[in-house]
Amino acid sequence: MDSAISDRAALQATADNGLKIVVVGGFGVGKTTMVRSVSEIRPLNTEETMTRAGEAVDDLDGVQSKTSTTVAFDFGRITLDARSVLYLFGAPGQERFWFLWDRLFSGTLGAVVLVDTRRLADSWYAIDRLEHHGTPFIVACNDFGGPLHTEQQIREALDLSPDVPLVECDARDRSSSKYVLITLVEHLHALSEARAKNAGAALAGGQGATAMTPERTL
Repeated sequence: MDSAISDRAALQATADNGLKIVVVGGFGVGKTTMVRSVSEIRPLNTEETMTRAGEAVDDLDGVQSKTSTTVAFDFGRITLDARSVLYLFGAPGQERFWFLWDRLFSGTLGAVVLVDTRRLADSWYAIDRLEHHGTPFIVACNDFGGPLHTEQQIREALDLSPDVPLVECDARDRSSSKYVLITLVEHLHALSEARAKNAGAALAGGQGATAMTPERTL
């Protein structure tokens, strides 16, 4: 991984447009792995070794082999073009660190909710908080070799709106992680166009109503 990062072209020190994306999800779903696999820079991470003390407060069901965990956030960067870069923030998954999420969501353009199909319930809180903040998001199912579910079953389990994109991915694979981010950017672009269209229609409707209002007799 380090050699792959060092082989990439040197990045500009500054950019005109910095776009913030957050990767959220339950404990051990692969958020750190995704940021690490797709970042053009050596990712900043705050992983610490898990201790016995954490066993009493963290739900390790399904992730018993996990030996380290993020305690603040992960950070990576992707260049979009000569003027724009994408900043990636991976949120910690344990419930005891959820208080950090609201701060991470501040200024966020959109989010990826990474889920493990073996533990779908672990993703409910992430979706709830994003909806509470009004932050657009997509859902990406990370491949852990768990039980197979149809798209409809996953949507019903997560109570997803039909307009929220749902994709499959392997967070370890750079091209797969890039596809997830491209899907999110396309979703954000479609939402932006829809808002602009609705605003234009509302403006046109308001002008039409004004034109049809009869002049008052003085």
